[in-house]
Amino acid sequence: MLKMQARLTRWASTVVGSIALSIAAAQSPQGDQKAATPSAKAAAPAPAVRYHPDRFAGRAGQYYRVVWGVEALNVRWAESGEVVRFSYRVLDPVKAKDLNDPGVEPSLEDPRAGVSLVIPQMEKIGKLRQTTAPEAGKSYWMTFSNKGRLVKRGDHVNVVIGKFRADGLVVD
Repeated sequence: MLKMQARLTRWASTVVGSIALSIAAAQSPQGDQKAATPSAKAAAPAPAVRYHPDRFAGRAGQYYRVVWGVEALNVRWAESGEVVRFSYRVLDPVKAKDLNDPGVEPSLEDPRAGVSLVIPQMEKIGKLRQTTAPEAGKSYWMTFSNKGRLVKRGDHVNVVIGKFRADGLVVD
């Protein structure tokens, strides 16, 4: 009987000791770092790199640069979708002068929605577009009224300003 009690006591002390050691190792910062460091380095994901393709790469971009003297054509949903903003950067002011001509009425067409948006005329401000003479390196914009939010993000739209026409621009 004494032998049995001695065995149980040794067994109990071994179990309690091993539990105490595992708890201490789990709580110690060094135990975590040593155990986690090799696997953390192996499992660490590569830094996220967002790919932003050039929307007008190749011939389309070259066309707008060579023929119209503009680049970085962009269409964005603004003011919670109540207006759609079209912007562009001027490279050649002589070629881009037609885009800022105050006598020409721009329009933004959305074939999916079947609408053609126009630039609103504000009572004290006038038309919501820039009509100053273009300068190289500067960006210009115009806003189109999107009452009813018919043009949505992701739609492919066409911007028409006199003879200038940009087809298939995606609304951001």
